[in-house]
Amino acid sequence: MIASMTGFGATQRFVGGVRYSIEMRSVNHRYFKSSIKLPDGANFAEPAIEAQLRKKLTRGSVSLTLRIRNEAATAAYDINHRALSAYADALGQVDRNAGAPVTIDLATLATLPGVCQLPEMNDEQREARGGIVRQMVTDALDQLLEMRRREGQALHDDLVRLCDATRQLVQEIDERAPLVIDEYHQRLASRVERLLANATVELDRDAIAREVALYAERSDISEEMVRLRAHLDHFAEVCGGSSAAGRKLDFLAQEMLREANTIGSKSNDAWIARGVVELKATIDRIKEQVQNVE
Repeated sequence: MIASMTGFGATQRFVGGVRYSIEMRSVNHRYFKSSIKLPDGANFAEPAIEAQLRKKLTRGSVSLTLRIRNEAATAAYDINHRALSAYADALGQVDRNAGAPVTIDLATLATLPGVCQLPEMNDEQREARGGIVRQMVTDALDQLLEMRRREGQALHDDLVRLCDATRQLVQEIDERAPLVIDEYHQRLASRVERLLANATVELDRDAIAREVALYAERSDISEEMVRLRAHLDHFAEVCGGSSAAGRKLDFLAQEMLREANTIGSKSNDAWIARGVVELKATIDRIKEQVQNVE
């Protein structure tokens, strides 16, 4: 069954005094595209997260945001005493050069670059955090995929309805096509008879037959109708498949539209022309919906 490219998933965990939360969203995109936002202390997990997403998703723009809030005592930043002393010495030099006392505020110094640093994680801590994050990504991804599957079912039902409408229009045009030749034959014969009504020249039935044959050949849409029906059959088959089908369905919709355009250009019949307008409008709606399919 086809799947949508729109989805959402979110999950939270509280482990060892650390609160984790992940939000994941996906929207339409021609190819797979990911945007992964990780806080300090989790950047090392980005390649693994990217691999998880690529394994499950083939199309769509996916954004993932991880938030980590450490509520344990270990959340305190390390103080870089050398950097702090260097700032204090530099301010003391300003004090001596200016000839006036300079107030040194430790709280302000702590905000200067390089003074407060995130505690380094050892390999065991990194592995533990990476395992938590990977499992959370799996949980959020499962939610996102389930939402994409539900929307995919709705897309499938709508595409089936549009394909049925397309088949009906194709059938109506196909039934009308033979009548166009008969009507042209009658109009041509009637016109020639009126023109020769007061003339002594006899009506050349063979010439009319040749003209009708040429008209029939120029306006023959049987091949286009066969291909259009074949594309519809293939489209339905792909819709019911289990693999990512968006690009293939998009190609088939383009081919259907191309056949409809050819039918319209070949036919000089007003009724068929109106039918082709409806046909193209229906195929355009199919193309719009296909843009949402993974």
